Amino acid sequence: MYQLQLPFGEAVKRALTVNYCNFKGRASRSEYWWFMLFIFIAMIAVSIIFCWSETLSSIALGLVYLGILLPALGLSVRRMHDIGRSGWWLLINFIPLVGGIIYLVFTVKESEPMPNKWGDVPNVIQQ
Repeated sequence: MYQLQLPFGEAVKRALTVNYCNFKGRASRSEYWWFMLFIFIAMIAVSIIFCWSETLSSIALGLVYLGILLPALGLSVRRMHDIGRSGWWLLINFIPLVGGIIYLVFTVKESEPMPNKWGDVPNVIQQ
């Protein structure tokens, strides 16, 4: 069994179209991190484009945040499912300092190699 690592464009396309508000199933590590990179790049681009106006910059960033909130939340829940944890583990981020570190460790873990109660292993290529 080999897990295909999604390219950047495919990961973003899946998060914004196919799985826009999907909280069921599993998401691979590459799918999660490529989308997080997309969010980071989008925020920097909006900040640069609207750097001349603090008010417009705040409004534009707020609109972008609203647009990516559901896909990012769904993807984060599916990432937790992929490592065998409930989506409720996202709430660990509310614990100051330690919560964010624990969540980061969870997101970089490898996928569970077998199907779990949330679904089959994502992006598997049978050899």
